[in-house]
Amino acid sequence: MERGITWYDILGVLPDASPDEIGQAYGAKASLLRPELISGAPSNVVAAASRAQKFLGEALRVLGDPASRDRYDEQAGGQAEGGGLDGPESFPSEPGWGSSDFDFVAGPAGAEMLGALMALSDWLTPHPGPPRRLAAPDVRGLFYSVCLDLVGRLDLRVTEVRLTQHPMPVDGLVVGQSPMPTAKIHRGGELTIQVWHPSAASAGPG
Repeated sequence: MERGITWYDILGVLPDASPDEIGQAYGAKASLLRPELISGAPSNVVAAASRAQKFLGEALRVLGDPASRDRYDEQAGGQAEGGGLDGPESFPSEPGWGSSDFDFVAGPAGAEMLGALMALSDWLTPHPGPPRRLAAPDVRGLFYSVCLDLVGRLDLRVTEVRLTQHPMPVDGLVVGQSPMPTAKIHRGGELTIQVWHPSAASAGPG
């Protein structure tokens, strides 16, 4: 679990977080995606917000139910003991992720959504000889704090471009990036991310 991308990462909580902490983390992030805050935003913001809502919803589904969370922790922990989400002979630039690889992480319902984060998980998996150039991770739809934590673990340099002139003092949402996902990038290279915040004006008075 410590090497791969987990639903704990998506919520920004530790694996030993209490049920209340998980619920609060979900609520805090979901509140930034309210329709009145997104209304009128550019299409890339709307798309990223929709993706973020799906990630958050699946994270809550998996971690919010004690039985589901226990199964997830057991399965993900077993994979961590084996060296990450993928075997040591596989490389991030190679194809081969199947539905069974996704199922152990998120369950069948979350396989499609978590599949979008597999590039990040691959980056974090130790390899005998890391490739010099790998596919850029797709970080769109992640909150800024989560993105920084994960990309920092990938040894990438981050350049932030803020899109909101008068932002609310809250965690931003990553809505764009360069290079785009699947483009090749060197480990230690630079990833430019576009970060959107709800406008202070959209929050209304008070």
